[in-house]
Amino acid sequence: MCGFLLVQSGPASAGRILEVDADRQFDFAGHLFDKADYDRAVTEYERFIFLFPDNDRVVDAMYQIGTAYFRSGRYPDAVEAFSRIADRHGTRPISESDTVLRAYYRISECYVRMGATGQAVNTLNNLAALTDSHQIRDEVRYRMGWVLLEAGLWKNAALAFNEIDTERQERYGLPELFDAMGEYQNISRKKPGFAGALAVIPGLGYLYCERYRDALVSFFLNSGMMLATYTAFRNDNPALGGLLALVESGFYSGNIYGSITSAHKYNQDQTERFISDIRTRYKLDLSLSPTRGGALLSLRYSF
Repeated sequence: MCGFLLVQSGPASAGRILEVDADRQFDFAGHLFDKADYDRAVTEYERFIFLFPDNDRVVDAMYQIGTAYFRSGRYPDAVEAFSRIADRHGTRPISESDTVLRAYYRISECYVRMGATGQAVNTLNNLAALTDSHQIRDEVRYRMGWVLLEAGLWKNAALAFNEIDTERQERYGLPELFDAMGEYQNISRKKPGFAGALAVIPGLGYLYCERYRDALVSFFLNSGMMLATYTAFRNDNPALGGLLALVESGFYSGNIYGSITSAHKYNQDQTERFISDIRTRYKLDLSLSPTRGGALLSLRYSF
């Protein structure tokens, strides 16, 4: 058993020797991790790596460091931690039991959380190039398809899904998913240009976009300002009339611009709602649970 002897100094602990072995150090780090004390867990896992660099669990410690950062929402730090595992593995072929497989998936997830869709896809492409396993490649394409789909890149998502071996597409529920994706063209949408044209009459553009309160406010606000401007000029008060006209021009143009952006927002909300619905119904929960031999692929279906 490899271990280190730490001698504590001080009057209360003179001559006291504390032995730290690999098992104790790793278990203590795991104890902190399980308590969600992620900052201290990272410190203890780093200490484990430093004290026992040749231990078989060094890669596991590196993975736990990345996971601690991931769960803390520190995604750039997590990417760096998981990348250490990828760099350590190098260009050797990746199999289902390799921890580096989970590291690549986590890196991709981090980039998704950071809004970097392109980097998430590139990470998965790099993984696909480093494996000879058809199972891993299929899962990579499945994950890639969902990354693209959830980013609204429908055609690219379909291409990624279609790269999965035809005989195994049923396993991932792709026939049903493709049918659901085909319904995207039928979701309700608003035309931004038409909304802007309707907004010539204040409030009508908002009404078209089903923003009824905004439509009411816009109509009465613009109508009131127009009436006040007209009244000022009619009462031979051009200075006040000019000021009111200037203010009203801002409200009026805002009504048009707001109607156009409301149409875009409506379409975005409809798309996100549609994606959320098919995600709930069709996305498999692919989890890689650690085991003594490496990792266990788990498929969970949503009904």
